[in-house]
Amino acid sequence: MNSRTLWTPGAGSTTRRRFLQAGAATGLAVAGLSAGLMPGRAYAQPKRGGTIRHAKGHGNTNDTLDPATWTNGFTVALPFGMHGYLTVVGTDGSLEPSLAESWEATPDAKTWRFKIRQGVTYHSGKPLTADDVIDSVNYHRGEKSTSVAKPLVASITSISKDGDDTVVFELEAGSADFPFVFTDYHMAICPSDGNGGIDWKSGDGCGAYKLVHFDPGVVAQLERFTDDWNQDRGWFDAVEMLSVVDLNARTTALVSGQVDMIDKLDLKTVGLLGRKPGVEINSIAGPQYYSFAALTDQAPLDDVNVRLALKHAINRQELVDKILFGHGTVGNDQPIGPSYRFYDKELPQTPYDPDKAKFYLKQAGLDSLEVTLSAADAAFPGAVEAAVLYQNSAESAGIKVNVNRVPNDGYWSDVWLKHPFSAVYWGGRPTEDQIFTTAYESGAAWNDSHWKNARFDELLVAARAELDEAKRREMYSEMQSLVSQDGGTVLPMFANFVFATNGKIGHGDMASNFDCDGERWMERWWFA
Repeated sequence: MNSRTLWTPGAGSTTRRRFLQAGAATGLAVAGLSAGLMPGRAYAQPKRGGTIRHAKGHGNTNDTLDPATWTNGFTVALPFGMHGYLTVVGTDGSLEPSLAESWEATPDAKTWRFKIRQGVTYHSGKPLTADDVIDSVNYHRGEKSTSVAKPLVASITSISKDGDDTVVFELEAGSADFPFVFTDYHMAICPSDGNGGIDWKSGDGCGAYKLVHFDPGVVAQLERFTDDWNQDRGWFDAVEMLSVVDLNARTTALVSGQVDMIDKLDLKTVGLLGRKPGVEINSIAGPQYYSFAALTDQAPLDDVNVRLALKHAINRQELVDKILFGHGTVGNDQPIGPSYRFYDKELPQTPYDPDKAKFYLKQAGLDSLEVTLSAADAAFPGAVEAAVLYQNSAESAGIKVNVNRVPNDGYWSDVWLKHPFSAVYWGGRPTEDQIFTTAYESGAAWNDSHWKNARFDELLVAARAELDEAKRREMYSEMQSLVSQDGGTVLPMFANFVFATNGKIGHGDMASNFDCDGERWMERWWFA
């Protein structure tokens, strides 16, 4: 995928095959110990040096460097390390400048002017220009675009330059949160190809690290970009990120010192892992949720009564206790949790109620229901077990849930968005508008229940443009209710981001907008 010289792993480098062999050999007998967390440690003074190795429980062999296609945690962390973005989400959830050093809007929030930082160069030496910004954003726009980020920029009616350092965005309606759009990991600012498109195939970026080797579904290797415009990031000399979906192999790699960090931990045994010398467990509450997406355009899931029956047939607290082991909270079939500004804490909770589920089945003209639920632990840790627990709780409601255990490899390309009922994880988004636009708006590429609701779509546009916070809160409250009661998402739990590092890692405050410090660990962490 990379046209430049490849970085060949040397004797000190770790391979994915070695992880898998180690996991199979040791078995890592970690079951049976009680949970407990090692106190987190942060180091105030960053310093440069070393190669950080991260074994991620994500990655597919069909992953690419095309920003229109990024779908999993591997292809979130990789672009955040190698590419530049106009804006970023800070560790406190606030919006921070990056390639855009400032921005301003007209009073109606329909016209936005972004001043582009000068003196920034790509890894190839090419200077960053306003044309790079325009072409990168346009890549996700227009009728011919197949980008999954297309809904995020659909409200833009035109983009133009004002001089060499200012890009002007005209919107069809006001958007109070518009600058947050550019924090989305798809919105990398790639070099223009000079013909209105972008050059993504070379891997050229203007982030803290330059890509030297990418083997999809296996490994990405990067090295520090010494001419980075921001010298207060990118503390490691090099980064090696491996796709290691096998949980035992990931955990063994951390305990044995082959890697410095892992994600997607086994929460049943996280207490034991935290007791290992030199291992730090991080559990960060945020917008991540685990869900089951039901395609609302396929019978019998196209009947709202069937969907309500499924929602009353799941024991949410049991899943929080047995799948998350306390590292999370009960969900209510809509994605706006306590970490969001407009979270409606007064929204009635849908309870586990088999009798109510039976009532809704009768409303649908059914005495019983049989559905197939596809799951793999690639969807989220414990997804298969969660599906079995769902199967057991639904039985009391006259609902037979057939658990279809599918392979981890290719889950996001072959199962998600294709199977009628499937397990899903979402990392969340920094604003209500972004998660609703990405995953719930009618026709959105990642609307994984194919749900359509005219009133919701109307409110989505109106809330985006509303500058009165009280009115906005009312709109988002109604939208949460609509998704909860009409949508095709069975959302039983919000999951903390739980990941582990070794004692060599130094870090500051952790962001909660994505896993692993907002997936900006490459540029924020260092070796203590």
